Amino acid sequence: MSRENGTGKASEPLEMLHTHRADEPLGPPFLSTLKTGVPVWVVQRHPEARQVLTDPRLNRASLVAPDAPPHTPYPNLLTDPSILNNLDGEEHRRLRRTVSKAFAPRSIALWRPWVASVVDDLIDRLMDKPQPADIISGFASSLPSSVLSRLMGLDEFDRDRLANFCDHAFSTTAFPPEQVQAVLGEFAAFGAEVVALRRAEPGDDLVSSLIKAADEDGGLPEEQIVGLVILLTVAGHEVTTTVIGNTLVYLLTDGRDAWRELARDESLAPIAAEQMLRGISIGGDILPGFLRRAIEDVEIGGVLIKKGEIVAADTKIANLDPEVYPKDPREAPLSALGTPHLALGAGPHYCLGAWLAKLEMELTLHRLPNRLPGLRLDVAPENIEWRPGQMTRSPQTLPVSW
Repeated sequence: MSRENGTGKASEPLEMLHTHRADEPLGPPFLSTLKTGVPVWVVQRHPEARQVLTDPRLNRASLVAPDAPPHTPYPNLLTDPSILNNLDGEEHRRLRRTVSKAFAPRSIALWRPWVASVVDDLIDRLMDKPQPADIISGFASSLPSSVLSRLMGLDEFDRDRLANFCDHAFSTTAFPPEQVQAVLGEFAAFGAEVVALRRAEPGDDLVSSLIKAADEDGGLPEEQIVGLVILLTVAGHEVTTTVIGNTLVYLLTDGRDAWRELARDESLAPIAAEQMLRGISIGGDILPGFLRRAIEDVEIGGVLIKKGEIVAADTKIANLDPEVYPKDPREAPLSALGTPHLALGAGPHYCLGAWLAKLEMELTLHRLPNRLPGLRLDVAPENIEWRPGQMTRSPQTLPVSW
């Protein structure tokens, strides 16, 4: 398969951010190697990538089992066997059911007005800063931390502390392993403190709702509730910060036409959010996609995957499969999708915070261009400073003027 790599667009030098584009039909699964030297089957065609994410014969729990080969250079939060992401079967369904009760789409619809007020407040604060200003710390990172603080019922949450937790939680090579474990231990203590406080004094917040939902479902060990709080916090912060940061790089370079349309028409924001998620990968170069491990032999795209082998759903390529998506997102960033993308997964491990991340993104994609139509980068795309050694890839800083 060949890929187009020389469009001459401003975002072209951004490597992993650049939307890969197949100019021929994608092929069957092929064997590659993880950064750890472990073999991995890479699956790129959309229907087969979806199969990887939904087939119960391919799961997460076996990926972090004691006999599993290492799939990341160093352990981090996502290699912890006890977290929701790495559970399968009835235990996973029970925990996910608990979270779903507290984190339902209908709840998020009720949150829209106050999330919109947070977006507007952050834009106000950004406009008060001297120019150029860093829109990552001033908006992309501050938005999810502000939203999460309110969701957890914390009046003042140290945003730098949250960012530090997230950087360590998803670190691959950014920090020494012992430092990662120390910070994760500190975060676990913080989570336990929050859960204990909410259990003693319930409020109208996500943590209290989690505790209530767990109790209604027969109760959960306290450490599992703490684990849910930690996972939802870091994932909610990381996904939104990464998606907004990367989307701004695109919209402020090659996507200026879309920026102007989004400023004018709020109804285009949900469409743009889906297209940006589809077309701009948030993953770094550590993993080739969402990983699963076969618990029995399974055929994918005519290839036999044997029990114990690791499979990667390469969603950044699958989301551009020409057999499923005739239009490249760069050519039609404001056209509605006919088939759901796989950027946030699919199946039993579909991102629980997807609704909230999309809400934050939709509000950003109209309000920011509407209020700052002249927003522009104050750095050449090839000189953007990226966060090193992380599972995701997004700008460390992004200086802008308006």
